[in-house]
Amino acid sequence: MISSAASQKALLVLADGTVYEGYSFGAKGTTVGEVVFNTGMTGYQEVLTDPSYAGQIVTFTYPELGNTGVNPEDEESIRPQVKGAIAKNICHRPSNWRSTQSLPDYLADHHVIGIYGIDTRSLTRKIRSVGAMNGAISTEILDYHDLLRLVQAAPSMAGLNLVKEVTTKEVYEWTTPTPSPWEFAPIDSDQEPLTVVAIDFGIKRNILRRLASYGCRVIVVPADTPPEKIAAYNPDGIFFSNGPGDPAAVTEGIALAKQLLQGEKPTFGICMGHQILGLSLGAETFKLKFGHRGLNQPCGLRQQVEITSQNHGFAVQEASLNPQVEITHLNLNDRTVAGLKHKSLPFFSVQYHPEASPGPHDADYLFAKFVDLMRQAKKDRS
Repeated sequence: MISSAASQKALLVLADGTVYEGYSFGAKGTTVGEVVFNTGMTGYQEVLTDPSYAGQIVTFTYPELGNTGVNPEDEESIRPQVKGAIAKNICHRPSNWRSTQSLPDYLADHHVIGIYGIDTRSLTRKIRSVGAMNGAISTEILDYHDLLRLVQAAPSMAGLNLVKEVTTKEVYEWTTPTPSPWEFAPIDSDQEPLTVVAIDFGIKRNILRRLASYGCRVIVVPADTPPEKIAAYNPDGIFFSNGPGDPAAVTEGIALAKQLLQGEKPTFGICMGHQILGLSLGAETFKLKFGHRGLNQPCGLRQQVEITSQNHGFAVQEASLNPQVEITHLNLNDRTVAGLKHKSLPFFSVQYHPEASPGPHDADYLFAKFVDLMRQAKKDRS
């Protein structure tokens, strides 16, 4: 960490008027977004490049970022997706054999503004007690009254459709599996490949790698792709990805899910995909007070527990579920819905990340479950 005396001052202002004074890292300028916190002790690069964080300023509760630098292999998308980053301490001189660049230089190159040197424990406690709220970081507007006016003029995350900012513009095919040194269990992927069409609401690369590792040919399509175009690929299964913003505002995704479910293809949804599928069957979603963002969230039902990686600010309302939809998992911290399946249609979904990256691998079996569902459907058709 370089001395604070050599650092440029920066200001963080929350929508309720709370002010934190710190120092700049990354790019210079001003940024506004929803301030949230992530409790993970590892994986800062994956968090920063996860499209589900679009529109948000992420507070890292782990006390120092940047020790291992950054590298191209750990990116979850083509660039950082966050509006800004908040840390207690920053390492400017990383030490790791995989590192190709320091974190501050990486964020500066991608025009992402950060602030460090503030009490992130105090900030996290504030968000937990008051709730996630908009905030702004600036290295140029150091009068908090002026910065507060910018924050208060920004739209709330509730009702915001951010999918259009992160979904792919072009159809592409993904075939690269998880690198063998990182594989943690033997997988039988020698059978005939299965074709999966993945609806991209902000998909993480590690989801694509896991699908490929399980023997899937993955065709990634934009979120507004017409159902007839998806059907033209003759997929064995449909995947609904993670993504940012308010799921109820993604009306094109909900309409698409309604139509695709009628085709009774095996369907798997993760995070926003889970919420979109629930909404398409008549459920409602609601905004969580401060969301679930970390690597250690327990989920389960019927005496079985999975420790899961999570990143979401909305959840499916249990009381609104269609009678044909069954709850398979609950978040055991707050009892919110964490997994669903249909009683007759071949679809299931989870409100967490079985692909982890970073995080535990307890739920990786869900990819095998999806593959088994597709193979059984294919066998039944033949």
